[in-house]
Amino acid sequence: MLREINDRAAIEVLLRSGPLTRSELEVAIGLSKPATAQLLTRLEQDKVVGKAGERGGGRGPRAQLWAVNGGLAHVVAVDLTPNLADFVVADVAGTVLAEYRVQLPVHEGADVVGTFGEALRHVTAQAGIDLAALANVVIGAQGAFDPRTGRLSSAPHIPGWLGFDVPARLSEELGIAVTIENDVNLVAVEEMSEGKAQDVDDFVMVWLSEGVGGAVVIGRRLLRGATGGGGEIDWMRVPDPAIVDTGDEWPEAGARFGNLVDSPAVTRLAKAHGITAEAAWDAVAQAKSLPGNGFLDDLARRVAGGIASLVAVADPQLILLCGETSRAGGEEFAANVAEKLHALVLPRTPVGVASVQGNAVRAGALQSALATAREDVFGVVTPTLLGSRRPAGGTPSAALPSSAESRKDESPENESRPSSPHR
Repeated sequence: MLREINDRAAIEVLLRSGPLTRSELEVAIGLSKPATAQLLTRLEQDKVVGKAGERGGGRGPRAQLWAVNGGLAHVVAVDLTPNLADFVVADVAGTVLAEYRVQLPVHEGADVVGTFGEALRHVTAQAGIDLAALANVVIGAQGAFDPRTGRLSSAPHIPGWLGFDVPARLSEELGIAVTIENDVNLVAVEEMSEGKAQDVDDFVMVWLSEGVGGAVVIGRRLLRGATGGGGEIDWMRVPDPAIVDTGDEWPEAGARFGNLVDSPAVTRLAKAHGITAEAAWDAVAQAKSLPGNGFLDDLARRVAGGIASLVAVADPQLILLCGETSRAGGEEFAANVAEKLHALVLPRTPVGVASVQGNAVRAGALQSALATAREDVFGVVTPTLLGSRRPAGGTPSAALPSSAESRKDESPENESRPSSPHR
């Protein structure tokens, strides 16, 4: 048992920080020089680790480097959007082997499973591996994923993917394990792994871009909820605190939060303040150079009004804003949101801008896929990144509104326009 614990600790360190020399690994796992040498010999014989070059540059002999054998398993991560599917193949050590970006059909009636499979075969061939050799595939998609039924909802922008058990169908057709996850949840995973939330237990992410999304993390675990709707802040009803008239008419119950801070709503708010822009992030960028213009204050009030409900219930340590609108505003806008938020709630929760760069959805999907593969291959468990297991039985309860239901009564003019995609 002790040997297994030491082996697992060494593998975990090498996955996180490798390649390492024997002496570096010795310090990291707290074993003696002979014990570490025996451990490496044992793991090399089992083909779990291997020699990975040498480190020189100082006096004395060059030091042998050791790394995990990445060829033991391979994974694929995918960011699926209406306009583009972004694939990446990596080995279990996290080395990227191939990337592929392609537009896949998402319209109703399209052969979404068949075309996805073709793209997956293409990228695995680029990586030099067979499809059957994949340990698992993780897909990030814009919508709410119900883990009990395998179905996506609140995703009218990808109608071809609605109405069936997505992971079950893909797994059956492709012969490999497939998981699907909400896109903003995966951004939160990446932020926990590489960004500002690495040492934070409880935080909330708010995605502000073409559309609106959110993720809630409690105790370093994603809060998905009973139907997969955890973090779907787009649907909250909140009053509009803007001090200018944008011409919108909201129902008595309040506006949908997503219809207050998505890109079309933000551009209307900017126009009411004398700023003309085609997208929310452009309006925010313009406003930063216009001292005294009240647009950013009004936008911060709207954002804070939605976040306040989350803070009152979850009392997180941190709020992180992400998406193009948030990045355009930067830390200055985040501080403005914090000021407005603290006038509404008791906790003085800090607000910042997410730090992860590039395609954070795909990166988070890769982190999740690697976590599952590493647990299966090495027994190394990363609780933060593990997806929920679907219950073996039970009767599903009411899920989020379907894509058809989501189009009813939701726009300023009777709120009838469809829900916007998060990105």
